[in-house]
Amino acid sequence: MNILIANLGSTSFKYRLYKIEGGQETPVADGAYESVTNYADVINDALNNLTSGGHIGQISDIDAVGFKTVLGKDLSGCVDDEEAIIAALEGFKEVAPAHNPPYAQGIKQFRELLPKASLVALFETAFYQWIPEASTRYAVPQKWHDIGIRRYGFHGASHKFIAERSAELMGRADVVQNVKKLYADGPQEISGDPLRVISFHLGGSSSVTGIKNGVAIGTSMGFSPQSGLPQNNRVGDLDSGAIPYAMKKLNLTIEEAVEQLTTQSGFLGTSGLSNDMRAVQIKAEDEGDAVCQMSLDIFIKSCRKWASSYLFELGGLDTIVFTAGIGENDAWTREEVCKGLEEFGVKIDPARNKVRGKETLISADDSKVKVYVIPTNEELVLVREVYQKVTSK
Repeated sequence: MNILIANLGSTSFKYRLYKIEGGQETPVADGAYESVTNYADVINDALNNLTSGGHIGQISDIDAVGFKTVLGKDLSGCVDDEEAIIAALEGFKEVAPAHNPPYAQGIKQFRELLPKASLVALFETAFYQWIPEASTRYAVPQKWHDIGIRRYGFHGASHKFIAERSAELMGRADVVQNVKKLYADGPQEISGDPLRVISFHLGGSSSVTGIKNGVAIGTSMGFSPQSGLPQNNRVGDLDSGAIPYAMKKLNLTIEEAVEQLTTQSGFLGTSGLSNDMRAVQIKAEDEGDAVCQMSLDIFIKSCRKWASSYLFELGGLDTIVFTAGIGENDAWTREEVCKGLEEFGVKIDPARNKVRGKETLISADDSKVKVYVIPTNEELVLVREVYQKVTSK
């Protein structure tokens, strides 16, 4: 089976072709386009490259196209109803303006070119479908909730990958199977002790998720990726009362306020230097810059605050996982997040923690809670879910 993964951004298009034989996924070709203004042109060019490169005989050899969609109105999960997908994307185009319109346009274009292929969307919100309703509701008027204002959560594919891989490392085959079949069958009862995981997806965009028996019980991001932890240039959590106050005092329009909160905040806003944590760290460590150190401290405090809330919800903890660009590569962040938690059974081994970008157990031998670095693979999750969706018909 040939599955094409299509990743559409506001001005970019990336793709990778996978061949699946005997249940094994093998990437065989990929490509990327930047400064895209016409998605039809680049999609046509990508498909031509796959045929001219000999990766497929003709474009009709593509059995399915998978899309890692962000957020849909009244729709989540792994979905192959393209009309419903497009309607959901267009219904929330104001919430995800950089992603929803390109994906809606791309899906329409693929349907024209590949009339017989299955088109499957895996929404980033899918992993959070079973979070208790009380944890998804905001205390807003009912009419706000009725138009879709609630917690959705993002980075779902990444946290799902961590849920499955951490269960494998912990020797919990029952939980592994629960995760593998989650979108098809829903959560299943697990006999025996629960497996309780806190997953830190830390990068340019960051979130923390609590996971019990392979199922999310809560996540730091909410209605939009604007919430939760401070991001590279997005604010994260902010008291709603601050927005009208800043608009009045700084003479801002709502569009200007949104622009500043989404592009000039996060690490960039608090450091005044860069939206790249590495640059902020260098300035703080090498030059002793107090402002940059405070920027780092804000990020760490937010990580710990969200993690501690899931410790209560989970009723204990078995595993901590760090993933994504910062989580996989920055030993200082991992050390700071776990510092002083020996009473809770968390103890980092300094030598093991020096690892970068490699799957490793970094907790000490006498640490009750296992702490891992696990490189994430969101694309692999998407390929597997698309394959499962198509072959289950």
